[in-house]
Amino acid sequence: MKDALLVEILTEELPPKALARLMEAFSHGLFEGLKDQHFLPPAAEFTPFATPRRLAVLISSVLAKQADRVVERKGPALASALDAGGQPTPALLGFAKSCGVDVHKLERQVGEKGAYFVYRAKQKGEPLKNHLAAIVEAALKKLPVPKTMRWGAGEAQFVRPVHGAILLHGNKVVPGTVLGLKSGNKTRGHRFLSTGPLTIRNATDYAKVLKQQGKVVASFETRREIIASALDSAAHRAGNGANAPSLARAPRLGPIGEGVRWDLGKSAELVDEVTSIVEYPVVLAGSFDKMFLAVPKECLIISMQQHQKYFPLADARGELLPNFLFVSNMQAANPKDIIRGNERVLRARLSDARFFFDQDRKTRLEERVPRLASVVYHNKLGSQLGRVDRIQKLAGEIARLLRADDAAAERAALLAKADLLTDMVGEFPELQGIMGRYYARHDGESPVVAAAIEQHYFPRTAGGALPETAVAICVALADKLDTLTGIFGIGLAPSGDKDPFGLRRAALGVVRMLAEKSLTLDVLELLTLARGHFAAGVVADSVAQDLHAFMLERLKPYLRDKLFEADEIEAVVSLNPTRFDQVLPRLKALQAFRALPQAEALAAANKRIRNILKQAGGAPATTVDPALLREPAEQQLAQEVEALRAQVQPLFSAGNYAAALQALASLRPVVDAFFDKVMVMAEDTALRHNRLALLANLSNLFLGAADISKLQGRQE
Repeated sequence: MKDALLVEILTEELPPKALARLMEAFSHGLFEGLKDQHFLPPAAEFTPFATPRRLAVLISSVLAKQADRVVERKGPALASALDAGGQPTPALLGFAKSCGVDVHKLERQVGEKGAYFVYRAKQKGEPLKNHLAAIVEAALKKLPVPKTMRWGAGEAQFVRPVHGAILLHGNKVVPGTVLGLKSGNKTRGHRFLSTGPLTIRNATDYAKVLKQQGKVVASFETRREIIASALDSAAHRAGNGANAPSLARAPRLGPIGEGVRWDLGKSAELVDEVTSIVEYPVVLAGSFDKMFLAVPKECLIISMQQHQKYFPLADARGELLPNFLFVSNMQAANPKDIIRGNERVLRARLSDARFFFDQDRKTRLEERVPRLASVVYHNKLGSQLGRVDRIQKLAGEIARLLRADDAAAERAALLAKADLLTDMVGEFPELQGIMGRYYARHDGESPVVAAAIEQHYFPRTAGGALPETAVAICVALADKLDTLTGIFGIGLAPSGDKDPFGLRRAALGVVRMLAEKSLTLDVLELLTLARGHFAAGVVADSVAQDLHAFMLERLKPYLRDKLFEADEIEAVVSLNPTRFDQVLPRLKALQAFRALPQAEALAAANKRIRNILKQAGGAPATTVDPALLREPAEQQLAQEVEALRAQVQPLFSAGNYAAALQALASLRPVVDAFFDKVMVMAEDTALRHNRLALLANLSNLFLGAADISKLQGRQE
């Protein structure tokens, strides 16, 4: 007999930012637990639910009792189970004892790796009530919760106190105890819109009963869609000049085109967070005084989103409007008091932001710089002022290498960290760099310097925007190279999934700038320059070489995201390139070469050459003596290699890797003939060394673009 199964854990308010993750982990854990215990038929599916005060799962079909089945345990191999006289060894005796049977009850079976003993027994199916509570508790224990708590006089532990547990199979309560509470079929609705406990008569009625009687939308995804749809509708109405404060359950309008927008800043993340805070979402609209629009919009957006969980509105040009939307957790006949209360709270927040902005502009950024001496960057690396000095010098050096404006780069680097001492950045750390740009423009700094102050933090995320101007690129590179050299150089390299200083992100930022901006800079040279600005003995002498290897490791996943094949990436990265601007052109040329009919044979030949040279031992000579070229095939190969060397070296130097590899593809006939007719490892030492030198020259020709011996054969 099978029926739907409902499991609900009723709690105090769960952590909002973790709710969706807890829901997914609990639903998957419970489903897999029932599957492992043979309670699920093949067609079973699950539906997760989560609100601020509950985690729940509805599984479409669950057996009331396991089917009878044969259990099987694999024992020791025949060779180790019986001694020379055919008697059971301790290994076999121990296995039989663990199965609770005599050795004679075990069976022999032959597998791919030989014969072994096996235990088989029929096991009667057990009822769901014998296992369900334990399966639920096991799923709860596996949730990604960093800390648990105890409540009351019990010993149960969970992320928040638990007030109820539903274990309902069809219309029958499955007896059991979960986190110290006996199972039942009663839950609670909305704190204010519902009265008394709710009884779930049948598992499939769960969402309907909560919505109709409890004023709770149990589905996380449904609540999120209601909120997003209502936000769309509210913004649409605001664009049409309508005044409709309550807009919940408006029809979904899709992406807003021209007109008012609410999708600003981190609005997508905020929708998820708000979905985790409310049980019965109602979107309301409020406004604030236009005078606050004089404050930078980034400050207003963060203040509304981060502190108040509000959604600011902007017009089609991206300019903020003196309006906002927010999500209430209840439906009121007249929501004016709710709106006025939220407007009053927001006014206080925006007044603080305006005060900070006005106060900060009274002191020039340049005047703040000396105070960075009292701000510790790292106890082994000194103050922020010392760091600014290093970044300023390095930014100037990079600018001169790129023939950019070194004076502007050094000026931007000098001011880049000054906004850390402003009240606005102290209140909103996310605004560092952004506020520096505003204050620099207020101080009369050039637009190039002001933009570089903001953009030296770019890219802020793995796929974020890169700095736009040459000056900004110089300061951004200097900032990240100093971070990498300093932190890595004092032995704080990332370990496992721990990277508290964001070194992986910084390294990827350097990789992206060099590659995507096609900067003709040698990364090892840059790291050496950065190392030179630290006092002797502060960072490791080998830090430049160590960081180069670290960046090459960051380069690989970056290139995989560009959809290059793993062997193509290895063919280029294995050469330890220091010019990252050449990596993408090399890979694109390698892809074009790979499409040629000669490519696979030449890759195999290069692999063969590498193996021959490796077996020969030592570094092969690269000087070929024409007098020792005895066979016509080797004479022809030597002539072709020399001719192509003169042809492809200028192409490699010019970065025209595709044309160079295309030319080298013509070598296939003479390479095939050489291996068919010439014995490389001749007994005559002079002949052997000469032929090895010829092969080394041949292989080295391709290394101007990639090590094609790394390419794998394509499967047809």
